[in-house]
Amino acid sequence: MPVTDAVRTNSVHTVAVSRAAAELVLKRGEFELAVHLGIVRVEARRSGGRPRVRQEEIDRLRAEDGFPGALRERVRTVGTAEGARLLGISPVRFTRLARAGCVTPVAFYLNRYRAVVWLYLAQELGGLAARSPELLVGRSPAWMRDRLDSGTDCRPRNWRSRRIERLLTLTDDPWARAAVAAQALDPAQLAEVVDDPYERAYFARVRPEPVFGPRGSSATRDAMARLMLAEEPDEILWRRVNLIMELDSARELRQAPRPGDQRRPDLEALGRPPVPAEPFEPAEPSRPVAPTEPTEATVPAKPGERVEQAEPAGDLARPAEPAVQGSPVGLLARLRLRRVRGDGRPRERAGRAAARSGGHHPSGRRRLLAGPRGGPGRESAAGGE
Repeated sequence: MPVTDAVRTNSVHTVAVSRAAAELVLKRGEFELAVHLGIVRVEARRSGGRPRVRQEEIDRLRAEDGFPGALRERVRTVGTAEGARLLGISPVRFTRLARAGCVTPVAFYLNRYRAVVWLYLAQELGGLAARSPELLVGRSPAWMRDRLDSGTDCRPRNWRSRRIERLLTLTDDPWARAAVAAQALDPAQLAEVVDDPYERAYFARVRPEPVFGPRGSSATRDAMARLMLAEEPDEILWRRVNLIMELDSARELRQAPRPGDQRRPDLEALGRPPVPAEPFEPAEPSRPVAPTEPTEATVPAKPGERVEQAEPAGDLARPAEPAVQGSPVGLLARLRLRRVRGDGRPRERAGRAAARSGGHHPSGRRRLLAGPRGGPGRESAAGGE
């Protein structure tokens, strides 16, 4: 049997991200940063779940010169103290450079006092020393002094811009890109741009997650959500415009799912023809039922005349089935059913009762009462009583 392209695609050997991190000699945080920076490429699964890494991607990185030291150097992060030591300046000057926007953080963590500690790429700090050596010595430029005197801190904004841009490059789905752009707006701003609540709920489902899933304490996740929100008016306006552009592209591709939408498999994509719908045939109109001829039991009796009741056909001990199965039975029907189910058929039970009372049969009483008015039948009935 020939192997199709689909089978070749599905047969590509992939490994879990935990195994890929172990083979690349990277810690969890280093591996996530490598994926975030685009150093390690992962593949998202269409059926959901954690992304996986191709074995050929792992072999490519392991074949590079200086592995694993060179790979770990590319994702090495430093704090303020170590970054100042690498640049040969004081920690205070390094902090001023970072606050002025000369250095962009790449990650952060919370210390024991729940204060944000920014982390920087060691390679980028070396690039700053080679690109702008005047910032490391002497008096700070005038623009830098004005920015710092006004209390500006560019670290959250630069980190936020860098993270959003990297997340946008890691996905091609328009709805996922719109969800990433929506992270920079608070709920009030987001509701003004996206007035459809189903689209806002869809953002939470398609938003890219870390390769190892949500991790860290609740305080870290809250700090992440807080730092992702735009603060300055010009940044808010810029994020709103970007979200509108991404949302227009997503709406052109497909609409956000809504309650009641049925997800049916794409049969054409699976190589099977779609099943045609069965034709709809309207039900035949109901016809009026012709009135039946009056029978002997339905002939009205003359005034003053007693008519003998006709005996019901069939077994009286078995009640009639309800018209609709599962419909509730009324109180009167339950009482009649209980009386009928006492101890056998009604005729036998009536005969036993008559024998106990003196030998008179109730059916004979009915025949006497059915006689003519003033006749012997009524006298016999009176004598019997």
